[in-house]
Amino acid sequence: MAETPPAPGQENQQTLSNLLQESRRFPPPPELAAEANVRAEAFAAADADRLGFWAEQAGRLRWERPWDTVLDWQPPFAKWFVGGKLNAAVNCVDRHVEAGRGDKVAYHWEGEPGDTRTITYAQLKDLVCQAANALEELGVTKGDRVAIYMPMIPETVVAMLACARIGAPHMVVFGGFSADALGSRLDDSDAKLVITADGGYRRGKPSGLKPAVDEALRSRPGVRNVLVVRRTGQDVEWTEGRDVWWHDVVERQGTEHAAPAHDAEDPLYIMYTSGTTAKPKGILHTTGGYLTQVSYTHWAVFDLKPETDVFWTAADIGWVTGHSYIVYGPLSNGATSVMYEGTPDTPHRGRFWEIVQKYGVTIAYMAPTAIRTFMKWGEDIPAQYDLSSLRVLGSVGEPINPEAYVWYRKNIGGDRVPVVDTWWQTETGAIMVSPLPGVTEAKPGAAMRPLPGISVDVVDDEAKSVPDGGGGFIVVREPWPSMLRGIWGDPKRYEETYWSRFEGLYFPGDGAKRDEDGDIWLLGRVDDVMLVSGHNISTTEVESALVAHAKVAEAAVVGATDPVTGQAIVAFVILRGEAGEGGEELVRELRDHVGSSLGPIAKPRQILVVPELPKTRSGKIMRRLLRDVAENRTLGDVSTLTDAKSIETLRDVFQGASGSDD
Repeated sequence: MAETPPAPGQENQQTLSNLLQESRRFPPPPELAAEANVRAEAFAAADADRLGFWAEQAGRLRWERPWDTVLDWQPPFAKWFVGGKLNAAVNCVDRHVEAGRGDKVAYHWEGEPGDTRTITYAQLKDLVCQAANALEELGVTKGDRVAIYMPMIPETVVAMLACARIGAPHMVVFGGFSADALGSRLDDSDAKLVITADGGYRRGKPSGLKPAVDEALRSRPGVRNVLVVRRTGQDVEWTEGRDVWWHDVVERQGTEHAAPAHDAEDPLYIMYTSGTTAKPKGILHTTGGYLTQVSYTHWAVFDLKPETDVFWTAADIGWVTGHSYIVYGPLSNGATSVMYEGTPDTPHRGRFWEIVQKYGVTIAYMAPTAIRTFMKWGEDIPAQYDLSSLRVLGSVGEPINPEAYVWYRKNIGGDRVPVVDTWWQTETGAIMVSPLPGVTEAKPGAAMRPLPGISVDVVDDEAKSVPDGGGGFIVVREPWPSMLRGIWGDPKRYEETYWSRFEGLYFPGDGAKRDEDGDIWLLGRVDDVMLVSGHNISTTEVESALVAHAKVAEAAVVGATDPVTGQAIVAFVILRGEAGEGGEELVRELRDHVGSSLGPIAKPRQILVVPELPKTRSGKIMRRLLRDVAENRTLGDVSTLTDAKSIETLRDVFQGASGSDD
């Protein structure tokens, strides 16, 4: 079955358009612009010779054999740097040590209970070589898939790089996923080995991981070994002959390992993302093109100065953000990174800012949902910490509301630090659209322009570029180095999912607007567009209008079937800590606020003040479940929720409330 996201409404309906008017502008700080890694002329150079531009960026890496052809494009299948050979682990670790930078810190690791480790590049190289030797001793060979189901500890990075070193594609499964979710990924990838830990720490308590692996493997004898890191000291079941301790098998290995050169198109990893069917999609990334683009974008978008910067991506390695901007991007650039195991509110709500202060973090990258949570907690918390080391802030995961952007810039960045709001996906592998901190006059809430060498457009139903001021669908017109090479084992699904909506164009399923200046605003998933009385209204724009109100910290909006208007807008809001209780008067105030911001057509039918929103463990709001609540349907799958009880609380609030209709 094709999984192409549906077009919003009928062919003759107006195109998507964002009704928000944003007049605030933030030019680059002069001192940053003067020393920026990337200047404005990079765009023209990349436009003049796109393949030459990417060949130049690939030259930032170490190749054991140069490529013969930059790009072999047989739509929709791409091969980049054809004939070239390299090793991702060597590019991330060995070459820095060989260049005399072995004493440089690769990671400042902070455990949730407060334990810490500082790991230099030389130490990381030794650890990776030991792990590679151990994997080979356990029978892992090039091409074997290795599942990694781990907490945020250094051994997770070591395991990924050890797999990359020997050419065994890794398949990281987020540690919050269930045994069933792990099992389905093991089946699809046919993994031979699982690397896990006894557990990890979450919100002050040890949380088991090995039990989920044991459950997943009860009916999966194809997994030969389970390699277990001792992290929490919890008691675990043990299957003799299958289970081995990391400290027994890895730590006795030698610290030298001859790294083979792998073809640029050899698989590096598989990452599973949800589909519209029950079967998750295994997104395949290969070695040369992926490493080229994540390395370049990490250096360009964050203006990375590896000699002096301390970089922190506050995400989990189980997501693509962690792969690209905790592991492969920073390490390929020889950067010093912070890696944190726990949650932002453990043991207190200032933990993130305490970490920034402690390690002198200069670049911080996090999701809008985290930023809105910090807004809810209040600006007095970050005000207690010295955040003056920060010089670039980033946002990732979903469009950021303008008000959250401004709060982030003001309260975390001291009103002096540029914010780069990045658009990309698991499938794209690396950042595609983003401001450049030394070039762009940024607008709160806008992703702005495609990066040099990236051909992104906004098109209408007929795949024609929309004019400035128009809305439609975001597409990619030309292949890019870090693009997915397919869906693991299912090329037909790959073509149907991403290439069937517009012939010859990659369509990720997001709506977008190009403003009067030609800058791009993401409007969220096309299936998150509501058709109200014949008008297409994005959930993102209504949520942004609500969050712009002084009393609202976070909002989630869905369209519910309505006999009069087709769809009606239902909003769920969380109030800021200082806002007090919600009531009918506040609901009227919020509806009027949305009406004055977006027009009467965008007034929500109902606004419900709620304590929490249903979120996945990666922090994304599950609007699908909110639609179930708003339409009084049986709830869909709740297995990936952080707190399954939150959705029942919302159902109770909804059923006890009545909306006004003025």
